[in-house]
Amino acid sequence: MLRKTLITLALSSTLIACQHTSGGIAASTIPLEPGSYRILGAAKGGDCQYDLLGIIPISGGNETHSALDDALSDIPDTTALIQVTSDTYSQYWILWSNTCTQVYGTAVTAN
Repeated sequence: MLRKTLITLALSSTLIACQHTSGGIAASTIPLEPGSYRILGAAKGGDCQYDLLGIIPISGGNETHSALDDALSDIPDTTALIQVTSDTYSQYWILWSNTCTQVYGTAVTAN
């Protein structure tokens, strides 16, 4: 019984994985003059795609522009993000997998 359990765990662990990939860095999402904006706070947005059995898509998504739009709507009155970074991560499980793009930045509004 113990042998079967160990073999099952060993085989199933080959079907589970995670990956994290760095994305890009930008000074801002739109051109901004120094002192022409007011800082609102940290903003975060994301967009994910989910797959069944790793091959059958059950949702659309994982688009950078959607993650950016989500980050811009994180704080009310945000007109742009400064100090922007993005990254992507993937998780693979036995029955499902997901790939997500995340955008982080500092929300600002024009003066």
